Amino acid sequence: MNNITLYGRECLIFECGEQPQVLLIQPLGEHERSTIDNEIALIQKTVQVPFVMVALAINDWEKELTPWHDPKLSVRKEVGDHVFETLDHITEHLMPYIFEQYGKLPVVLGGYSLAGLFARWAVSKVECFDAVAAASPSLWIVAWCGFSDAHEVSARYVYLSLGEREEFAKNKAIAQVGNNIRWEYDHLQRTIGVDNCTLEWNPGNHFQDNDKRLARAFAWCVNRLC
Repeated sequence: MNNITLYGRECLIFECGEQPQVLLIQPLGEHERSTIDNEIALIQKTVQVPFVMVALAINDWEKELTPWHDPKLSVRKEVGDHVFETLDHITEHLMPYIFEQYGKLPVVLGGYSLAGLFARWAVSKVECFDAVAAASPSLWIVAWCGFSDAHEVSARYVYLSLGEREEFAKNKAIAQVGNNIRWEYDHLQRTIGVDNCTLEWNPGNHFQDNDKRLARAFAWCVNRLC
């Protein structure tokens, strides 16, 4: 693992095999640092090609990853105003840096929870990502279905997953995630094709096996791209 600071932001770079054939990018929360090594090991066991993973350190999970303000997601008014700073750092700084080191590679953008929402939102805003690995994404955010319906997906492949207990959360806003992810999956099947997207249901609630779920998400995307 190589830890660098790129334009003021910490990046953890994991080179998995010689001559990587695909780039994986994951916004990484402080709470995920203890499981990232196991996640990468699980990906390596499941894919047949070398890859490079870049984990972009996220210091303020809500502020840096939320695409628009939702008072049920955060009472902080600034949340929803800074997501483009994160996206611009990835597209304008991180990706060019990696391409300079390894050559231009297909790119999978992925993450868990809010990072999964960010990844899915990003491919409706820019055209530089080839696949999305969205594990238990926070698609319960207000107005998600309207946004998705109004914006085309630029990625070739989209992976979605959810825990079977997530839609039974006591919080009514969060419980909407089940309906929204079913809607999203149907929408993707119509727009990018049934063979280019999937929805996997996992045992448990939102806080179980995060690294395993995210590893499966990235592996699915890599195996389709390569």
